[in-house]
Amino acid sequence: MSRESPRKRRAIDEDELRSDEIVPSSPPPGIDFDDNIPLEDDDDAHDIEDRAEDVEEVADLEEDDNVDEEEEGENLFGDAMREDYMSDPEQDRYNIASSQIDDIGSYDPMDIGDRRAVDDMLQRRDRNSESGAGTSTGRFLDALSSPRMDSDRGSGIPVTRRRRDIYENLSLPSDLPSDYEGDHDGYGAGGETERPLSLDELRDVKTATVAEWVSQPAVSQTIAREFRNFLVEYTDEEGHSVYGSRITGLGEVNAESLIVDYSHLAASRAVLATFLISAPAEVLKILDVVAMKAVELVYPMYGDIHNEIHVRIEGLPVSLSLRELREQHLDSLIRVSGVVTRRTGVFPQLKYLKFDCRKCGQVLGPYVQDSNQEVSLTFCHNCQSRGPFTLNSEKTIYRNYQRITIQERPGSVPAGRLPRQRDVVLLWDLIDSAKPGDDVEITGIYKNSYDGVLNARNGFPVFRTIIEANFVSTKSGRDGSDRLSEAEEAEAKDVVRNSAHIVDDIIASIAPSIFGVVDAKIAIAVALFGGVPQVSSNTVTRGDINVLLLGDPGTAKSQLLKYAEKTARRAVFATGQGASAVGLTASVRRDAVTREWTLEGGALVLADKGICLIDEFDKMNDTDRTSIHEAMEQQTISISKAGIVASLQARCAVIAAANPYGGRYNASITLSQNVDLTEPILSRFDVLCVVRDIVNPERDEELARFVIDSHDSAHATSVYMVDNYQGDSNAETAQGPISQRVLRNIIHIARTQVFPRLTNPNQISRIRQLYVDMRAVSIATGAIPITVRHLESTVRLCHAFARMRLSQQVLPMDVTRAIRVTVETFVGAQKTQVQRQLRRQFAMYL
Repeated sequence: MSRESPRKRRAIDEDELRSDEIVPSSPPPGIDFDDNIPLEDDDDAHDIEDRAEDVEEVADLEEDDNVDEEEEGENLFGDAMREDYMSDPEQDRYNIASSQIDDIGSYDPMDIGDRRAVDDMLQRRDRNSESGAGTSTGRFLDALSSPRMDSDRGSGIPVTRRRRDIYENLSLPSDLPSDYEGDHDGYGAGGETERPLSLDELRDVKTATVAEWVSQPAVSQTIAREFRNFLVEYTDEEGHSVYGSRITGLGEVNAESLIVDYSHLAASRAVLATFLISAPAEVLKILDVVAMKAVELVYPMYGDIHNEIHVRIEGLPVSLSLRELREQHLDSLIRVSGVVTRRTGVFPQLKYLKFDCRKCGQVLGPYVQDSNQEVSLTFCHNCQSRGPFTLNSEKTIYRNYQRITIQERPGSVPAGRLPRQRDVVLLWDLIDSAKPGDDVEITGIYKNSYDGVLNARNGFPVFRTIIEANFVSTKSGRDGSDRLSEAEEAEAKDVVRNSAHIVDDIIASIAPSIFGVVDAKIAIAVALFGGVPQVSSNTVTRGDINVLLLGDPGTAKSQLLKYAEKTARRAVFATGQGASAVGLTASVRRDAVTREWTLEGGALVLADKGICLIDEFDKMNDTDRTSIHEAMEQQTISISKAGIVASLQARCAVIAAANPYGGRYNASITLSQNVDLTEPILSRFDVLCVVRDIVNPERDEELARFVIDSHDSAHATSVYMVDNYQGDSNAETAQGPISQRVLRNIIHIARTQVFPRLTNPNQISRIRQLYVDMRAVSIATGAIPITVRHLESTVRLCHAFARMRLSQQVLPMDVTRAIRVTVETFVGAQKTQVQRQLRRQFAMYL
């Protein structure tokens, strides 16, 4: 083979030289400095040597031409660059003994059976690795183990290897550096990255805000590591893994929420609990990813069911009212309570967006959709064009979205103030977790959102505030109220146990600042305790007791209603003049955001599992009064408006107060003739109590002495007390046998834990005979028709008196009291002449 001189090779045409240009950062093409590679002949060896010499000369010429540029900039051609491509016999070899690699010999072809066997072996190895490669001796892994998993994971893998795989599978969020390598963290292996922080270093915030501090990679990695250790290490008093059991239980119901108790996190990792309050949005993203990895240890294919696991925080120690929310609470985790007034439908909300470039067809994204602003693209990173872009609906990820409105509890609103309300956003599996009328506690992030309508209305930037819910809990009690502490429950039960006449003491403790009106107090007491609802063949008979107080002005009817409002744990107060049909039942309104029609509950819906008090009941319009017929008997409210057909729950007792015709009760006519109420609504009241102002010198003197003493004991000692009076009838001037606080606890225990039954045949026979006798007399007198509702009312009264004793069994004394109230209701509705005759006729029951 002829050889060309270096000078002649340098005369190669310009095109050929350009094609053979050498990239400075890569070895020259066609050159291998490995001496161990055999060459075919000597001519090839000489060609390679000449080629190397030519390359060196070309490089020298380029270096001479660019001397000026090198003096100004950095020299990219190092002196030892050529040594990087020299052969090194010590390094350039395979360890065939350990790796069993034969790159010289040839392999025999594999048949289809051998290939399938190898594929099965590789799949089994990958499955064992992904599923955590077995169980560990730790409490967390013991809680996660199951016979199904043990059979798949056995496969002879050492325990130490399996334990290491468990830790490695609890990896970091995907947006964190994958090459992180810490102490036994198993977050990946690779190059150098920021050193993980200790707990002391994590507490030392070195940025302006906690959110910026949490966003740093090293801090995020440390938070993920500590939360993972918290899930692994936290145990109960018996040494069992708390969250190992909860994670195992997720798969049993296919849930996507892992509930974490804030007190557990604060006791184990206080710094995480602190960061969670200050920067909840950033911290929860990290916790969600770690929780998903933990669930995949138990259920490797759980990602096919749910893409994400959401960490829900319960038991936040501080509960704020809606009236206390201020700008300092923005972007922080808060806990509020209230009553749900309305709820929208469920809508798909964009979470991760992908766009298509109309010019080059490139799919751009994903982009995270923030709730505060819309995602907009400026240019395509593929073709550098500025659009147009279209949303790729197939690859875009959505999430469920719903908005509810909560309002302050009626009993917690200060006197003379309007109740505050806030919008709450429900996402993912929190959809439909609350309905109008529910008393809820919500833990979430207090955020602000831009509203152009508010800015145009006010003329300056104003933001609307919302609460993005993280955890929603409804009241656990049957009456929709909180649970009592053990001390409060024990105190209430001791009062009932130690009292020989507990029913009389409870009646005397109802509004002790009001003199007399014992019958009205008995009616209020039985309404507060209530009866037991009866369920049979999918038919529910109400257990709440409805009461109507009818009487002369100045007989403390409104004051009794106010006392009942303060004593009941859940009560809504309304007046006949200020309440309309939609105000009492439900209204339909158009949502300002979604522009759809939504239901907003009225007073009866808000009082669900409580008491609704209506003053000036006779002043209501007939159409408005007719609208509550269904709520008083079936305890539901049916709506069919604006295309919405729904039924709302109104499981509450109604206590109403009314004045007779002309202002004063006329005893010469019947009750139905004294009041402007129709027979259908009168029959829905279990107790009709007539309160009359009768002139009696001895009783009037006692009343005057009682009122003067009450005024003297409740006299304000300063102007400050008068100015700061909140209209709270809770401060009674006279103390009854049982304080109002203890009485509230007794009522709560009775409504949630006591469900008495009437099983004595003799007492059942007494009630049946009473119904027959009253029905026969009602036809003759023509006052109030006796119907089956009165029979059911008597049974409910028996349950109420048994509940006052916290007894699960109705005794004869309870039946006697219930019959007495029923007879007094029936006799009191008659004329004066008829009353004397009926009292003699029903003396055996009284």
